[in-house]
Amino acid sequence: MGIPAVDPTSGSPLLRIGARLTGNTPGRWVARRVAPRVDRHLLRWSRGRVSSAVVTPELLLISTGAKTGRRRTTPLTYFTDGDRAVVVASNYGGSRHPAWYYNVLAHPRVTISAGGYTGTFVGHEVSGAERDRLWNLAKAFIPSYADYERLAGGRTIPVLTFTETG
Repeated sequence: MGIPAVDPTSGSPLLRIGARLTGNTPGRWVARRVAPRVDRHLLRWSRGRVSSAVVTPELLLISTGAKTGRRRTTPLTYFTDGDRAVVVASNYGGSRHPAWYYNVLAHPRVTISAGGYTGTFVGHEVSGAERDRLWNLAKAFIPSYADYERLAGGRTIPVLTFTETG
């Protein structure tokens, strides 16, 4: 079965609406502070099928804390590139990378749940031309990423891929 495929080139009017909703300070605050707490429960309860981010595909990333060693669950927007899940460590345009990014760097073996599927994956930060290609796909798919890039100032927003292990 595998993680549900999400084509970043498909385009959707709903994504543009979502970008408008999160393209302002109150929208980003809700997306950053409220939605992840709600989504942890919604995505678990629905086995990865329902989230507060109605307009974007979401997965649950279950990683090991870089400092604590505790399991951490983070809902994230994703798309697929071949058999890989792609996520962006935008942190809503914040000046620092999100905590889950450091967790994946320290412990790349993770569990991902999406669309009723759960599997073990290995995360990898992409760079160079591959990062640029995926970053451009991400910005076309989720227009808010262009705003987050501007808000992040000099911070290069990381792009990570996750490949399922056998």
